[in-house]
Amino acid sequence: QVQLVESGGGSAQAGGSLRLSCAAPGFTYDLNCMGWFRQAPGKEREKIAAVFIGDGRIYYADSVKGRFTISRDNTKNTVYLQMNSLKPEDSAMYYCAGGSHISRQCWAPEYPYVYWGRGTQVTVSS
Repeated sequence: QVQLVESGGGSAQAGGSLRLSCAAPGFTYDLNCMGWFRQAPGKEREKIAAVFIGDGRIYYADSVKGRFTISRDNTKNTVYLQMNSLKPEDSAMYYCAGGSHISRQCWAPEYPYVYWGRGTQVTVSS
């Protein structure tokens, strides 16, 4: 079972920063899109950032635009999420996901992210 591995979660004060990493160790299939999702207790899962591996095209949810940055290192099969200016409402479990379906529409709701990590908790205190 292919699995992505997140790291870098933890606690931060409001206004602080955290950096999440998502590795795909031993991944033998080409990933087309990689994304970051989050889910807070009692809320629906939210797609917050995605990157099209082919040309680096990036997408952000309005809730994180201007504060979060997704980046990738194709040589390491790793995607990062730099989170700055954190807010208490950013507290959630963060998940990395990947899809190999050939499409540039990484942001489309129907894009099939089929590979998932187990998640890493981010807690922001005021």
